Amino acid sequence: MKRDYSLLGADGKHAVEIGLAAAEWYHSDVSRKDIKDLMQRSDQPALRDTVIYYGAMIVLAGIGIALWPSWWSAPFWLAYGVLYASGSDSRWHEAGHGTAFKTQWMNEVVYQIACFMLLRNPTIWRWSHARHHTDTIIVGRDPEIITMRPPDLFKVVLLFLGWPSVQGFVAMLRYATRGLNEEEKTFVPESERAKVLLTARIWVVIYAAVLVLAIWTWSILPIMVIGGPVFYGSWHYILTGLLQHTGMADNVIDHRLNSRTVYINPISRFIYWNMNYHIEHHMFPLVPYHALPRLHAMIKDDLPTPNRGFVDGFSEVIAALWKQLSEPEYRIEKKLPPSAKPYRMDLHKEALAFST
Repeated sequence: MKRDYSLLGADGKHAVEIGLAAAEWYHSDVSRKDIKDLMQRSDQPALRDTVIYYGAMIVLAGIGIALWPSWWSAPFWLAYGVLYASGSDSRWHEAGHGTAFKTQWMNEVVYQIACFMLLRNPTIWRWSHARHHTDTIIVGRDPEIITMRPPDLFKVVLLFLGWPSVQGFVAMLRYATRGLNEEEKTFVPESERAKVLLTARIWVVIYAAVLVLAIWTWSILPIMVIGGPVFYGSWHYILTGLLQHTGMADNVIDHRLNSRTVYINPISRFIYWNMNYHIEHHMFPLVPYHALPRLHAMIKDDLPTPNRGFVDGFSEVIAALWKQLSEPEYRIEKKLPPSAKPYRMDLHKEALAFST
């Protein structure tokens, strides 16, 4: 079967017709008292983590500048790049949900800074991610599907070489000159589109100033501090991002079937802000990142067993991608514990039967 991933295509229209779009998703049972407690927002955890995050970036960049142009500066720039790109990916995500801080202006400040660092227009991505949560991995509806079926392995390799940042830079120039494309107009309200152009034009001025400073000083240091790290420091968020949904089912309304929870090391969890608990996050997206481990403990008996680390997760992902080259319908369907409720597979076959 050939899927039409275009947001203007037939699969997306059919998903709306059969009720697969904006459907009622499966949720594990959590009492109202517990979910209310989990959803309590607090400034303290995010303030602590934000001070550590930006403080570490300042220290690493300072050492990198002090040691420049010696090769001794390289480890510090590499670490700075991971925090710059991969750390801002998770801050973009959680602050965009408005759950990282209790104080909303703090969420907005962190969100805007992270979007700038990642070359992700804040208005486009706010609405894109809202659609991703409404129609997670629904073909023709979700604009954030990374790997299609059958997978293009060359594009997967390009992700690790900074391709999303190249796309972000090109998109910034397009927004600043021509505006949104037709697909983006399907999920960004008309009242919000002027913000896209204004932000893009401000960013073009800032990045142009960085480039002028680099030429004037005859040094790439300004680019090493602003802009450049997103091209070489994104590999960590590509690792974690591919683990979220790759190889799992599409066109289902049960996050246990299309998302993956992975136990990872504490450093990666700090960079990733606990988004490794990805089934839990999709089931209850208003639960702040710092409460996701507690949520996981509450509902783990209704979820498939998490993968243990990057090696275990990627052995599963790579095997699934390889199999989907010849069998595009292949999906990972993990065994549920005896205490779990059955998977919800309604609408899945009807959606696939439509693909040609």
